[in-house]
Amino acid sequence: MGRISMIVWNDVRNDARVLKEAATLQSAGHKVTIFAILTPGKTPRQETLHSGVRVVRVARGFGWNIGKLRHAGNKSGRRDKGSLRKLVQIVYMTPRIFAHASLFVKMVVSRPDVVHGHDVNTLPTAWLVSKFANVPLVYDAHEISTDREGYSSFRSAVAWVEKRLMPRAAAAITTTEARAKFFARAYGVPRPLVLQNRPRYSPVERTDRIRRELALNEPWPIVLYQGNLQSGRGLTRLVDAASDLTKVYVVFIGDGKMKDELEAMAQSKGLTERVHFVPAVPLDELPSYTESAEIGVQPIENTCLNHYTTDSNKLFEYVIGGLAIVASSLPEIRKIVDTHDLGITVAPDDTKALAEGIKKLVDNEELRRLHAEKAKTAALHLNWEDQEHRLVKLYETLT
Repeated sequence: MGRISMIVWNDVRNDARVLKEAATLQSAGHKVTIFAILTPGKTPRQETLHSGVRVVRVARGFGWNIGKLRHAGNKSGRRDKGSLRKLVQIVYMTPRIFAHASLFVKMVVSRPDVVHGHDVNTLPTAWLVSKFANVPLVYDAHEISTDREGYSSFRSAVAWVEKRLMPRAAAAITTTEARAKFFARAYGVPRPLVLQNRPRYSPVERTDRIRRELALNEPWPIVLYQGNLQSGRGLTRLVDAASDLTKVYVVFIGDGKMKDELEAMAQSKGLTERVHFVPAVPLDELPSYTESAEIGVQPIENTCLNHYTTDSNKLFEYVIGGLAIVASSLPEIRKIVDTHDLGITVAPDDTKALAEGIKKLVDNEELRRLHAEKAKTAALHLNWEDQEHRLVKLYETLT
């Protein structure tokens, strides 16, 4: 068994995939350290998790949030010009370069036997560490970042990095079969191992957490969306759909760039009594929220190849939570929903179809319960434990 150095471009607190993979490998006898980014005031520089996995974080540095300031300025109608734009770019990049340098040094000092890079923004540093330490590299591609919502300005850079470095990895991992096919064809590499973003299994224990915390007095079904509130997720369509629904609560759990817009939208439509927002919650508390809803929605839009090939964390979270599901009819999502009879799939850009799909489950309690029972059955197989042996087997070939 060996020392595994994972690298991730966040503070890892709520990165369920990374935490599960690390815990699985730690349980298999490896010594796993996750190298991550420090969130000041919220995360320690070093800690050991309950799983035994060690986490080491590096500082962000001055200027890390300059991109947010630039975005705020552009929203007001002002555009950065000439030397000012270049200055902003320099200030934006400098702390990130230092963070990568700090991660590189700490990872090399850890003397890894395998380097495991999570997503393309860690791939160059992960590859450099693997070369310097002369050890295998595992590339874990969570997304198709060459065609991803919000990544258009980085598309050519991402393609350049992946085309040159992915073939040099000893092994690759991704999240769906469709994405595995894409990477194999795009970069001429063996098809990556597929590990879906499934939660760990736990029996459903119905709760009233959402009703209690939001003081929802009516016995109406709760329609739940949980996850980042970002563009391309079909969230404005979900609020629009709520306008056509009655005797139902729609609850968003999560944070993101669209939160203020969605809240304002709900208020302008007079939906504040039926549409509610809950801030992002810790991963270990999320199931108690999920299990207090009746219907889970995944209205993601077909805006990019990354969305077209996704199956998403939340879909499996709804399954483990025993919810009936209404989801966009994209290939990987449709395959899961239809195979296990979990609910209803609708056209990914059709607000009317979304509203009708939700209404069908809201109005038909028997149908809703049927799909919920199917979800509980599917959860016995669509869980992390059912696939983690593949990750362990992969590492047996590397260490």
